[in-house]
Amino acid sequence: MWKYFVIYIVAMTVITFIVFGIDKWKARNDKWRTPESTLFLLSIFGGSIGGLLGMQVWRHKTQHWSFRIGIPLILVLQVGLILWFIYR
Repeated sequence: MWKYFVIYIVAMTVITFIVFGIDKWKARNDKWRTPESTLFLLSIFGGSIGGLLGMQVWRHKTQHWSFRIGIPLILVLQVGLILWFIYR
């Protein structure tokens, strides 16, 4: 079962990282943007590592306090939840 969980997390991480990069490209090229709620939902559903990496690599959303605090908080909560399931 853990194998599928890891595959899911890796897939969500990659997808979220790519979506952050696409949104940064759209911002630079004055295109229709990805809603912030979509970026947060991708992070909540397992892509928080990709969100953090996307913020750093693409230098995207780093000035928004909701992202600077929200994405790391989501990651901490997810790690805590995983640890709880492992050690309960």
